[in-house]
Amino acid sequence: MNFLAAFYLMNAHWRDALEIALIWLALYQTWLRLRDTRGIRILTGVGLGTVTVLLLSELLHLPVLDWLLRNIAALGLFALIVIFQPELRRAAAALGNNRLFSNAQQNRETVEILSELTFDLANREFGALIAIERDVPLDPWTASGVELDSHLSAELVVSIFHPKTPLHDGGLVLRQDRVLAGACIFPVTDRTDLDRNMGLRHRAALGLAEETDAVVIVVSEETGVVSLCRGGEIERGFDPETFRARLNELLSTTADDDEA
Repeated sequence: MNFLAAFYLMNAHWRDALEIALIWLALYQTWLRLRDTRGIRILTGVGLGTVTVLLLSELLHLPVLDWLLRNIAALGLFALIVIFQPELRRAAAALGNNRLFSNAQQNRETVEILSELTFDLANREFGALIAIERDVPLDPWTASGVELDSHLSAELVVSIFHPKTPLHDGGLVLRQDRVLAGACIFPVTDRTDLDRNMGLRHRAALGLAEETDAVVIVVSEETGVVSLCRGGEIERGFDPETFRARLNELLSTTADDDEA
């Protein structure tokens, strides 16, 4: 009888268990994708503040405050859309399975070209800022520059970043093996913990890397030092071999792989 009762109970409530498991999985996956973003800190602060005020309103019997908080909670969805706009764009792009450099041969050729031109620029001490699009489209920043839509080549990029050319003072956006636009304006990071030697190019590279999953190459005009930015972090001090290996690694993984 106990077995039959347990079987009946399990059969009656398996949908509840499935629903709980699906909700937990969705929340867990959302946390994995948002845990390292700037928005999660805002959300955590707002959430803790709201819970604290709700508890105080219950303990101290403040019905008006409790009513206000519960009724403005509907605005929370809109706030989440605004706060996590970059992450939502990334998730939407991932659903389309639009993976950058899906062709391995094309990936290797592009990495070779980028490695060659980056250190050509460094040796000439030409400052450069190059954003490589991955899953999140860079169209909003491409629109701020001059459309090129040209095949990627070392000669083209080096000539663009020559100090006497009109397009040298801005960012270059790449999509696969195409140069989409030059002289693009990237968002500048508001971090205050950066080395003072890092100029506007480095701050713009970090800003774009914070808001998207792009890989951004920076060449310092003053020192010729090569840097890579992705996920809001910067890596510096590359030689040609380590740069080629690291760039190939970054462009061969998805945004989800990086987060893991």
